[in-house]
Amino acid sequence: MVKHFLSLMDWSTPDLEELLDKATFLKREHFSTGHPPVMRGKTLALVFQKPSLRTRVSFEIAIQQLGGHALYLCKDDVDMGDRESIADVVRVLGEYVHSIAARVSDHNNLLEMATWSPVPVINALTKHNHPCQAMADVLTIQEELGQLAGLKVVYLGSSNQDTARSLLFAAVKFGFQLILSSPEGFWMEAETLDMARAIAGEQVVQCVSNPTEAVQKVDVIYTDSWEGMGMWGKVSDAEATRRLHLFSPYQVNESLMAHAPKALIMHCMPANRGQEISDAAADGIQSRLLQQAQNRVHVQKAILLHLVGCAAA
Repeated sequence: MVKHFLSLMDWSTPDLEELLDKATFLKREHFSTGHPPVMRGKTLALVFQKPSLRTRVSFEIAIQQLGGHALYLCKDDVDMGDRESIADVVRVLGEYVHSIAARVSDHNNLLEMATWSPVPVINALTKHNHPCQAMADVLTIQEELGQLAGLKVVYLGSSNQDTARSLLFAAVKFGFQLILSSPEGFWMEAETLDMARAIAGEQVVQCVSNPTEAVQKVDVIYTDSWEGMGMWGKVSDAEATRRLHLFSPYQVNESLMAHAPKALIMHCMPANRGQEISDAAADGIQSRLLQQAQNRVHVQKAILLHLVGCAAA
C-alpha cells in the first residue's frame, strides 16, 4: 500500500517524531559534510494549481540536495478535472515519477489524487491544511526551545484556515497547547476543535478572543495572512475596510509583544507587512520567520526519504 503525506492526523506521533529526528540529522549533515546522493535517479513532480515561492523552491532544493530531480507543472500544464481527470493525471505521472507534491485548493481533489496515485502524494498545501509547513514550524520550535510537549503557542488572526488547522494537528500529535485568538466570525469550525479535544483532551486548544490576554505567558506567537487563501478576494471595498478594522487588534507588533517579551514570533509567509505583522516584529530579535522558511527544505527531505524508501547515509 502506498503511503502518502496528506495530514499530520494520518501519521502516528512516533512516526512524526522520527521525521523530525531525520530532518534534524539532514540539516546538520547539509551544513557539515553535505548529503550523499541517496535519491539519485528519483524524480518529484510538483503539481501546483496555485503559485508559490517557499513551497516550490524548498521542494526543488530538497530533492536536488539529495541527488534527485524535480519537475514543476503549473495549472496551465496540468488542468486536472477539466482538460483531464484527476485519476488519469496521477496514474500517468505515476509511470514517470517516484512521488508527487500537490498544491491544490480543494482538499477533496488531493484525496482523490492519493486514491488513484501509484506513488506517494505529498500535501504541499490545500485550503484544509498545510502539513509540510507545520513540520517546519515544530522543527523550528524544537530547535529554539528544546522541546514541544507542554509549550504554549498562540495563533492570532483568522483561525478557520489551513495554517491554524495544521498547528492544531501538530498540537495534538506533539503535546503542546494551542491558543486561538480570532475576531467573531473567523473562528475555527467546531467539528475540528471537538475532534482535537476528543483525541488529546480539553486543554489541547483554547479560544481567547482578546489578543492581549491570549499572548500572556506563551512561548510562541504565530500569525498568518488575514486573507488566508484569497478569503477577501470577492468582497466589497466596504467589507474589506470593515474586516481590516476588525482584525487590527490582532496585529503582531511592538505593542502586543510588550506582553510577551520572550516569545518567539512565527509566520509561514508571505507576510503582509503592516497588516497582520509589523516590520519591527517581522525583523526583530524574536522573529524566526526565516528559520521557518529554511526548515521547509530539511523536513521535506525527511518526508521524501521516508516515502520514497531511500535511506539517509
